[in-house]
Amino acid sequence: MAFGVIVSAFLRTLGQLGDARFRRVLMLGIVLTLALLVGASAAVFVALQWAFGTDLTLPLFGPVTWLGDFLSWTSLFAMLGLSIFLMIPVASAITSMFLEDVADAVEARHYPHLPAARPVPFGEALRDTVNFLGVLIGANLMALFLYAIFSPLTPFIFYGMNGYLLGREYFTLAAMRREGRAGAREMLRANSLTVWAAGILMAIPLTVPIMNLVIPILGAASFTHIYHALRRDGEGPGRSAGRAHPVEDVDIPHRDDT
Repeated sequence: MAFGVIVSAFLRTLGQLGDARFRRVLMLGIVLTLALLVGASAAVFVALQWAFGTDLTLPLFGPVTWLGDFLSWTSLFAMLGLSIFLMIPVASAITSMFLEDVADAVEARHYPHLPAARPVPFGEALRDTVNFLGVLIGANLMALFLYAIFSPLTPFIFYGMNGYLLGREYFTLAAMRREGRAGAREMLRANSLTVWAAGILMAIPLTVPIMNLVIPILGAASFTHIYHALRRDGEGPGRSAGRAHPVEDVDIPHRDDT
């Protein structure tokens, strides 16, 4: 497992926060992430109202009267609490919207000599994201039974399962831009432990309120770096000659666009 690759990828991502192009994508991603979180929280409130009626008492929050409480300050704290669980599917949902822009910004800064990537059509990326999201939600629902049976192991099950699913999704979508679907699957099989570890390290901060708003975009950038590092390390005579070969990434002097 290439743990150093994961650390290096995240540090390079943090080092690009001063890049105006990357910062614009990050800010837009935070806004959309917050909007999706609000929508998901509202859906939870609706589901609770449907299941338990208009007068529901929640631990720590007291009586909930749906609309009035959702528009109050109480709902802000409820949403922050729900984000511990909801940000995993929110991060999954946001990949098709921003991964291409994030990857372009990362490659323009760190891999400037690469040929242009093959853009994944939005419809295809959206379809993949919906499929990943469905698997993620289904797996988490089934995991409720495991939590009940093996309650002391709940954190390990939660982070292990979601880390695997998120890592698989983010890495596959990042790799498909240059490897195609079959090549991305091949790379995923060859580097499954590294991708899983990176997914776990992404899933953990996704359960930290407020911090988790920036993680979907930072994760997309980090997985772009991870893809390039693993692809470079895996090059050799067996690689397909028809694919664009990356060069050593170069940190070039960069002027922020204003």
